[in-house]
Amino acid sequence: MSGRPAQRLVPFAYGFRPFFLLAGMFAVVSVFAWLWVYGAGAVPDARIPPQFWHGHEMIFGFIAAAIAGFLLTAVPSWTGNRGFSGAPLVVLTAAWLSGRIAFGLGDSLPFALLAVAELAFLPGVMLLVAPSLLRSSNRNTPLLVVLLAFWAMDALFMYGIATGDMATSTLVLRGALGLVLVLITVIGGRIVPAFTRNALAQAGREGAMRSYPLVEKLVVPVMLAYAVADMLQPAGPMTAWVALLAAALQGVRFAGWQGVRTASQPIVWILHLAYLWLPIGLALKAAFLFGGFPWAAHWQHALGAGAAGSMILAVMTRASLGHTGRPLRAHPVTALAYLVLTAAVVIRVFGPGLYPASYAAVVMIAGTAWMAAFLLYLVVYAPILVTPRADGKPG
Repeated sequence: MSGRPAQRLVPFAYGFRPFFLLAGMFAVVSVFAWLWVYGAGAVPDARIPPQFWHGHEMIFGFIAAAIAGFLLTAVPSWTGNRGFSGAPLVVLTAAWLSGRIAFGLGDSLPFALLAVAELAFLPGVMLLVAPSLLRSSNRNTPLLVVLLAFWAMDALFMYGIATGDMATSTLVLRGALGLVLVLITVIGGRIVPAFTRNALAQAGREGAMRSYPLVEKLVVPVMLAYAVADMLQPAGPMTAWVALLAAALQGVRFAGWQGVRTASQPIVWILHLAYLWLPIGLALKAAFLFGGFPWAAHWQHALGAGAAGSMILAVMTRASLGHTGRPLRAHPVTALAYLVLTAAVVIRVFGPGLYPASYAAVVMIAGTAWMAAFLLYLVVYAPILVTPRADGKPG
């Protein structure tokens, strides 16, 4: 019988649907493109150095799509307003795609057209979520400032490329990653303990978690300080000390959440594993600045691929289940994706130090594992994201 709910396509029925799908797809496509660029020595755009292209697309392509999907889903829950769906999501999806296509076409496009295509997306996200946040005076309204800062960094990156000011573009990429880490600290600091507390309560282990008021008071300001220091003086001694302090605070915070007690629940422990990359990455940054240790040289991938990439996968898999009326249980293929992604990050972060003569092979292996992890995600979640809720409700 035609028209059955399970057979209808509803990719624009709620904010998370198109962007969690696109984030997963782009995680594969962009890294495949990067491995090709890395191996062949070719670049999509001669105006943009290969590493800059890779960094930009991971931050302002992959991460930006995931942030949009999260906010377009969370804001209706925070404010009690109707969720975003239909034409606005179609337009916003087209804006994101236009930026990715423009960067893929490279220097075959006039730079002005590339800039317009790239910079249209985040303002569109802000236009959608701002009215609900401002009308409700929600405590998350300051996230609009974060979005604006994120967009400004993208605009400044484009300016640096247009003027040949690579120092500015480098500064922007560091600052944008720092801003993402602050977001993970704020949002992760809410959802990881909340979801863990619920899981432990269901298992009859209430009261096992610990929170430290001084740590909670300091961790976000110190992460902000780290983001600014890393942007302005990435190799300075002050940055090393701030990174070390941030690593210590994040480590104490993480330890209090008792993630080891959730080992039987992949949908929960992946949140802890993702957050763990924050103190690891910050400690590696400090170790590299203090001692120049080769094994700590790739701290940026611990923070970018590890903390950001793993947290994105963790949130997308959990939120997609919860907002489509499905039980919060990770499919075995999803749990495998978590493990494969973790292996990819471990290889990328520590492989070059262990096998310096095989650097290119390490990059290829880690990149292939990253792609495999998100392909596994798509196997399970692409059907979920484009078909109706399991419980028959709208959204």
